[in-house]
Amino acid sequence: MGRKNKQNPFAAKKRQKKEQLASGTDRRTEPYEEIKRDNEKFEKYYRLQNICSDAAEWQQFSVTIRENLPSAFRVTGFKHEAKALLNIIKTELFAEYIRGVAELRGTPADQVERPLCLPWYPGGLAHQLHLTRKDIRRSEPLYRLHNFLINETNAGAISRQEAVSMIPPIVLDVKPTDKVLDMCAAPGSKTAQLIEALHAEPEKFKIPPGFVLANDVDNNRCYMLVHQAKRLNSPCFLVTNHDSAYFPNLMNSEANGVKAVMKFNKILCDVPCSGDGTLRKNPDIWLKWNLAQAYNLHGIQYRIIRRGAEMLEVGGRLVYSTCSLNPIENEAVIQRIVSEYQGALEIVDALHLLPGLKCKPGLTEWKLASKEVDEVYSNFKEVPDKYHTIIRPNMFPLPKDQMANLGLEKCIRILPHFQDTGGFFVAVLCKKRQFPFEINDVKHLFPKKAEVEVAPKSSENIQIDEGKLIPWGPQRKRRRLHGYKEDPYVFFEENDHDWKEMREFFDLDCSLNYRCLLTRCVTEKKKNVYYCSELIRDLVLLNEDSIKIINTGVKAFARCENRHTDYPFRLAQEGLQTTNAFMGPKRRVEINKDDLILLLKCTDPTKPPSTTLLQESTQERCQQLSVGSCIIKYTDQRFTLNVVGWRGTSSLRAYVDKNETMHIMRLLGVNPSEFEINKYEKAREEALKTAEKSLEELPADETKCFGEDAQN
Repeated sequence: MGRKNKQNPFAAKKRQKKEQLASGTDRRTEPYEEIKRDNEKFEKYYRLQNICSDAAEWQQFSVTIRENLPSAFRVTGFKHEAKALLNIIKTELFAEYIRGVAELRGTPADQVERPLCLPWYPGGLAHQLHLTRKDIRRSEPLYRLHNFLINETNAGAISRQEAVSMIPPIVLDVKPTDKVLDMCAAPGSKTAQLIEALHAEPEKFKIPPGFVLANDVDNNRCYMLVHQAKRLNSPCFLVTNHDSAYFPNLMNSEANGVKAVMKFNKILCDVPCSGDGTLRKNPDIWLKWNLAQAYNLHGIQYRIIRRGAEMLEVGGRLVYSTCSLNPIENEAVIQRIVSEYQGALEIVDALHLLPGLKCKPGLTEWKLASKEVDEVYSNFKEVPDKYHTIIRPNMFPLPKDQMANLGLEKCIRILPHFQDTGGFFVAVLCKKRQFPFEINDVKHLFPKKAEVEVAPKSSENIQIDEGKLIPWGPQRKRRRLHGYKEDPYVFFEENDHDWKEMREFFDLDCSLNYRCLLTRCVTEKKKNVYYCSELIRDLVLLNEDSIKIINTGVKAFARCENRHTDYPFRLAQEGLQTTNAFMGPKRRVEINKDDLILLLKCTDPTKPPSTTLLQESTQERCQQLSVGSCIIKYTDQRFTLNVVGWRGTSSLRAYVDKNETMHIMRLLGVNPSEFEINKYEKAREEALKTAEKSLEELPADETKCFGEDAQN
């Protein structure tokens, strides 16, 4: 056959680029054209669905969806300093915000609208700014606001997230004891919320008894997910890479040591969708919107929620959500799963968890149409034969008498004009009983070889025993996944010499399970040591052969060999949230505010602050402490801060990065401007230097002419 009719797409693209450059038609030199925010098929289709009550509301919807989306952020709620940071945001940051917006728009400060506190987000921790991402990123008067959002996000103190995207984790109602599965997790903003909810009671649990398992089908997006979630440094978090529709049954160990099929208390299915609810954020969707996307995605969405419902324990809660307005991707999927397994799933009203949220109930009537929306179908009989493989009977609404028993009106529909957000759909389901094909026994996960061999070969009379041959429900075609090969997870054993030295040097409590310490390579000289919860360890050991694990655990200790100390490991700031709870007083230093500021302002690692510059009480404590890693503790009436430090022979330094440093200085009431960069001033300075350098390189006579021209 050969490659006769095949072309190399990369070579073709390279040739096209050369031709463009030769003809002078390089598109990169052309000015950017503003996207026309209009699509006749979009407007025609959604008018047909009656998503708005009347013509006046449709006009309001139509205007709002063509405007840019405001920015929003939320404060990480489980951290000790959350209330103090929220107070700083409401006073100092919002004052800076009003000043910057007034300067940007040329209006008096008293006419600038303050940021909106989202009434339905718990604790008043979420706010929406009356600015777009572009406004914040490209406006010099707002550079301090931009720097704040970047620094505090990197420090894990806040998360920038679209307002309506915060809703699904809230209605999932996660508790610290829950076993949570996020089936389509990347890029990870909702996953971060789930982790926050898991750690919501730090005074009650040193380490939460539950966990969050975040999965995504895209290998590259899994690493985005890891980056997002690592800001929260949870030892109860696991990232996997698998197709959610075919997610395998996982095993875990019961309290008596018996192996059992893992069932989850809470499952989030934020499924892939056409995304037309994000038109305000992604205006390029206007150019490519068509109904084919919704029809193609319906089956994928259904398979994901069905697989999620199979893995949900009886009495558990599942949340299905999309950023789409289309009933084919929303109500039609929920209708199909609830009616197909009648009595097993029930739609739950969760609006009491969202006080003040403006929304509409789910649709109970909708119509389908051709791709061009020039033909409308009320039932499957009206669909032409040529569309029968695209439009299926279960996409149409059920008869009214059957629809009345489903409760689709309990679903949540959010339109952009309700509270100046994007569009969104949320449905909350509760599992009442098991599915008929559900696997609940470990012995059915691994069919005996003889049972597979005696299976009939003829395709005419094959009878699949779903309980034996298929470990995750009805037969489906499995998707092959690719990606990077991950390093192994090597857990500590009882006789590990590093553990014995670690426990003694850091005065670790015996309640810290050494078997949950791990490394990512098989070597005697460990570089980094991570810690995960006992449930996560159990999941890794029992399931690493059946699913691809991308990441778990937080870095607790890092190798730091120093000639002045006999112990080669130091504490890692990332894992201090966990290790701090298990450490005794042996390696702790309590300091006051002035000392902490002094340590934070030292940015040169080669010149750490001398202990002679610290308070006498701090000096005395340092004299009692041998050289090596320690915890520096500062207590305020509002919060307690712990940072990793290093006690040198005659010095004390804090092991925190720039973002963490700025975060702490804000909390202490110190202006962190000396660490900030005004990118606009920096760009002007660089441009001036370039101009001066170019001038120096000119011949003397040209320089003289240039000077004369400047005078004239």
